[in-house]
Amino acid sequence: MAIPPDPIPQASPGTSRLSKSKYLSGLQCQKRLYLEIHAPTLASAPDEQTQAILDMGTEVGELARRRFPGGVLVTADHRHPTEALRQTAALLADPAVPAIFEGALEYDRVLVRVDILERVASASGGPDAWRLIEVKSSSRTKDVHISDLAIQAHVLRGAGLSLDGTWLMHINTQYVYPGGPLDLTQLFSLQDLSAQVLALEPDVAPRLARMKTMLQAPLPPAIEPGSHCHQPYDCPFWNHCTKEKPARWIYHLPGNAQTVERLARQGVETIDAIPPDIKLTSVQRRVKDNVEWVDARLNDALSSVRFPVHHLDFETFMPAIPKFPMTRPYQTIPTQWSNHIETEGGRVRHEAYLCRDPNDPREEFAVTLLESLGREGSICVYSDYERTVLQRLADALPSLRADLTQAMARLWDLLTIVKAHYYHPAFAGSFSIKSVLPALVPDLSYEDLEIREGGTAARAYQQMVFEETDWVEKERLRDALLQYCERDTLAMVAVRKALAARAMETRHD
Repeated sequence: MAIPPDPIPQASPGTSRLSKSKYLSGLQCQKRLYLEIHAPTLASAPDEQTQAILDMGTEVGELARRRFPGGVLVTADHRHPTEALRQTAALLADPAVPAIFEGALEYDRVLVRVDILERVASASGGPDAWRLIEVKSSSRTKDVHISDLAIQAHVLRGAGLSLDGTWLMHINTQYVYPGGPLDLTQLFSLQDLSAQVLALEPDVAPRLARMKTMLQAPLPPAIEPGSHCHQPYDCPFWNHCTKEKPARWIYHLPGNAQTVERLARQGVETIDAIPPDIKLTSVQRRVKDNVEWVDARLNDALSSVRFPVHHLDFETFMPAIPKFPMTRPYQTIPTQWSNHIETEGGRVRHEAYLCRDPNDPREEFAVTLLESLGREGSICVYSDYERTVLQRLADALPSLRADLTQAMARLWDLLTIVKAHYYHPAFAGSFSIKSVLPALVPDLSYEDLEIREGGTAARAYQQMVFEETDWVEKERLRDALLQYCERDTLAMVAVRKALAARAMETRHD
């Protein structure tokens, strides 16, 4: 029996007010825009990692306002647009206000909230002009930022404002924080994008017209999900739009998106239907074959490990606004490590470190780590990430460089061994530890943990050290962080043993 589609309310002519975020949604996919307007409950809630990014953007936006002393914030939120428009109009008319934050303006049923409107006084005594400034927590300009500024400029000009220019303010990753008060003129880069925005503005009105026409239709446009669903942002309706796709849908093929798009255009709907003459990578070929594969050299690869085996994992955070002297925005700061140590006799013990205070953790992190690692045995990691962190620690801590370099020489990457010598259909093309573990060790997972991935761990660390004041909540976050990092290294122990067992079974077959 066919499954009926989710009900979507009938569109009501003339009732849909657009915003700059909805305009950008419409540029990405008109079906996304339609669902945001008419069926927002079908969207998936942002996961914790996405929410952490949004929170970071809010923090950066609030800090950016300090570059404009005397500026005034429009306090009415998005639920009170009429009040926001009224407050903004009053501030625009007051020559004593040098800048307006979160100003609300509307034109042709499009409402925008502008991060910063800076007043540019007229030298001739005529009406003041305004500099439009969009604040982003990113470290570079992207195409979507130009579109973001273009819709705002279109509305502002339509509302009668004279624009002196359109600018992007973003994080300057070359700024080295010396300590003390932040130098906001160095932390933020200001980029004049007036020419690019002006070139794009003529496209805004016809695009808006097409969106508004589309929104009057009784049903959303018939747009198939694809790679556009993830560029420039992940669409919150992905789960809704793909829920009836087959388990072996072609877009589940890992690797180059262009290959997938080409196959989809040729009418290939599932991985199983890929023609045999299509050139695929080794990983894609294993996904297509959909059978367990054990390379004859797996046992030799696993036997290259030296005891005692240290199973090592790091957790880090990358604050957009630097916290410690002599660090840069978005610099990777290691905050905790976990080490499961296995002796040749099979005994396993666990050691761990987690920084709990707001001081720079790097030296204490390195000293405690080196003590745990000793000078013997392989250091099992899963990816090259730990090597990168160790190298940066060696650069930052000259007194420990030799010991950290010695530790790097002992690294033994389990991920490269899995990729080269083993595949299981349950991987579904992914070699992340969270895909490999349940396939090889079904009894061990991350499902019982409060924190289940690195982005959430970074956000929890930020909360525990820099935001939370309640000691009970601090302890809860501490326990959750320790449990998550410990699970990562325990997973490596379990995967190593499971792979060894599969290698032995294959040799005996």
